[in-house]
Amino acid sequence: MEELLRLLAEDASGSELARAAGEDAVARDLALRIRAGMDASKKREAELSALVDVARELASARDPGGVLDTIVHRARTLLGTDVAYLTLYDDARGDTYMRATDGSVSAAFQQLRLPLGAGLGGLVAKTYKPYWAADYPSDRRFRHTSSIDHAVGEEGLVAICGTPLIVDGAFVGVLFASNRTRRPFSQDEVSLLGSLAALAAVTIVQVRAAAETAAALDQLSAAHAGTEHAAAAHDRFAGIVLSGGDVDAIAAALAELLDVWVVLVDAVGNELAVAGDTRGAVVRWQESESGRLTRVGDCWVVAATAKGERLGALVIGGVDELSGADQRIVERAAVVTALVLLFRRQAAEQSQRAQADLLADVLSGAADPRTLTDRLRLLAPNRRHDRLVVAVCRGDQAAVRARLSAPLEDKLVLSGPYGGDLVLLLARADASAAARELAEVAKRTGATIGVTGPAAWGEPLVDSHRQAVRLVGTMLRLGRTGESATPDDLGVAGLVGAADVDVHAHVQHVLGAVLEYDAQRGTDLIGTLQAYFASGQSPTRAATALHIHPNTVQQRLDRIGALLGDGWQAPERALDIQVALRLRSALA
Repeated sequence: MEELLRLLAEDASGSELARAAGEDAVARDLALRIRAGMDASKKREAELSALVDVARELASARDPGGVLDTIVHRARTLLGTDVAYLTLYDDARGDTYMRATDGSVSAAFQQLRLPLGAGLGGLVAKTYKPYWAADYPSDRRFRHTSSIDHAVGEEGLVAICGTPLIVDGAFVGVLFASNRTRRPFSQDEVSLLGSLAALAAVTIVQVRAAAETAAALDQLSAAHAGTEHAAAAHDRFAGIVLSGGDVDAIAAALAELLDVWVVLVDAVGNELAVAGDTRGAVVRWQESESGRLTRVGDCWVVAATAKGERLGALVIGGVDELSGADQRIVERAAVVTALVLLFRRQAAEQSQRAQADLLADVLSGAADPRTLTDRLRLLAPNRRHDRLVVAVCRGDQAAVRARLSAPLEDKLVLSGPYGGDLVLLLARADASAAARELAEVAKRTGATIGVTGPAAWGEPLVDSHRQAVRLVGTMLRLGRTGESATPDDLGVAGLVGAADVDVHAHVQHVLGAVLEYDAQRGTDLIGTLQAYFASGQSPTRAATALHIHPNTVQQRLDRIGALLGDGWQAPERALDIQVALRLRSALA
């Protein structure tokens, strides 16, 4: 017995103890049990020492990826397996995905995802309990799936042990150790893997918290810088508004602040302002009621909305990305732009109401002309208003307003609804020229526009408006919708509807081109025209009456047609020409 105790004290092997015990079976069994207990204690001591080393190594790690690599490497080393790997829980998808491996050679295995409850790892993730299998492919305790079995088979794994990573009841992931040959896992090995998993879980949470803290500090720093930048932008925009600046100035300031190009469009996509270099750029925008910045193709778009109404949109380009602070600046610019557009529209509406009130007083003839003149000077200080052309528009008034071109708007002195029509007072000296300018507006909108004047301020202007109203009524009865015309353009019908006729002006309007040709060249196309109609529009009889060859008459008629335009021999037009010829004879 003394010999056995000595050998135990000297850490002798089991075989040496067996030899020393000899035939004494009781002593031999006792010595071997003591030896096994001592070996187990040493093993536990070694494992604890290894866990302390692992904890020290993990505590010094700061990179999340490095932590995971350390965990799987240590698991493979401590358990002496062929492969170790770790999956993390994906809260968004509700499964686990492969995050780190050591000893793996299969790309399919390294990209594997494990649904909760599927396979050995999925069961660990679902139950928060460790599971192990000496021969996983043939173990029917687990729900096998084709994707998992394929990846495990490609890696060549047979024995698998997995244990959950849990911190404060929160599931983090699963740590695995596996062999490519059949191998049973002892309870001690499972416990060791569980201890390593517990260390790993705590370290992962701590590293994540440290990373989140660092990111928060970076965000605070960036937010501070962004706040200063945003404050400067706000002051810039506020200065523009307070100084009476328009949307052009806001777009220019935004382009300068962010080094981008800016395009402001209205609610239907028409450009209102452009700032920065947009050459070669494709301006993209889309309708949106949101006041938040949205990516559209290569551009950024934010709606300019006020009182729940979309007034336009800012389109930003020339930059790949915008920081959070820069995005807030763009959104703030959209708010300021919406306010300026709203102010501008309200000012325009007030101006229109003031014009409509003044127009009603002007056309009613009831107010003092001097008072009206003073009010007009306040509304249109830079417009002539001694003689005005009147245009009465019957149809879609909003469409007519929208179609008025810049040259017409520059000559517009007053406009507004009156008597159910849209009335325009234009600083023009020629009604025919104004009618021609309004012809495209009438054609595009389907409105019927009667133009009269010019007339002097006061009662003559009131009479001119009445004549324009009668003219529009005559045009509608004649089916001439979508046209713009003066009384002279209607020929006889215009004369009948007019209260006061300038016969000389009417003759000039109808025959002026032919009369001017005769005056410049000493010809007598007017005489040929009179003979032609007197002979019943027969060139031969006209030639006899004029004592010239019929070919000469035809040549003169061709010249007359070029001067008067196509359709001059049509019945209605021919009647107007014949009446003008008779009026000319009467004047002579």
